[in-house]
Amino acid sequence: MNETPNASIRAMVMNLLSERGIAEITGTEPLFSSGLLDSVAATEVLLALETDFGVDLSDEDFDITQIDTLASLEHFVGSRTPA
Repeated sequence: MNETPNASIRAMVMNLLSERGIAEITGTEPLFSSGLLDSVAATEVLLALETDFGVDLSDEDFDITQIDTLASLEHFVGSRTPA
């Protein structure tokens, strides 16, 4: 199965949301600041960004608000994924 990064990101987020009884969201709906995803889910997302997508999160300027929506998460990964 050869998914695009955005499809993989969407699948990961939707899986986390479905575990919490949420069936769908928009690309601009806040994930973390709204409480849809909690700190445990944030840890899972950050771990996946590093291990599955090779995103370096060691930047001191990183803030969870940079990936608070599905659209911003997809953009963040696209801008940080090694070529």
